[in-house]
Amino acid sequence: MVVARSVALFVVAALFEIGGAWLVWQGVREHRGWIWIGAGVIALGAYGFVATLQPDAEFGRVLAAYGGVFVAGSIAWGMVADGYRPGRWDVIGALICLAGMAVIMYAPRNH
Repeated sequence: MVVARSVALFVVAALFEIGGAWLVWQGVREHRGWIWIGAGVIALGAYGFVATLQPDAEFGRVLAAYGGVFVAGSIAWGMVADGYRPGRWDVIGALICLAGMAVIMYAPRNH
């Protein structure tokens, strides 16, 4: 149950961070305006809060592991939101990042 909760929190964090960055990108680069930028900033702040809800108390471990989720999530977001088509190496790289995330977060530890 703890792993499932942790994975769910990573997914929610990714939606807030990647979505927030995308909203800022749209507001600035696509000239959609301050409302998009403001919504992005709020979403990025929500990401920071969600990250604190991880069951692991080590900031460095949680953020390092989240990096793998961010990589894979960014590719997925680009596919859905912008029609991005990742190449074979993009997919392989994202899978490697997710494997690294799993090792960092969920490998057995002797505390």
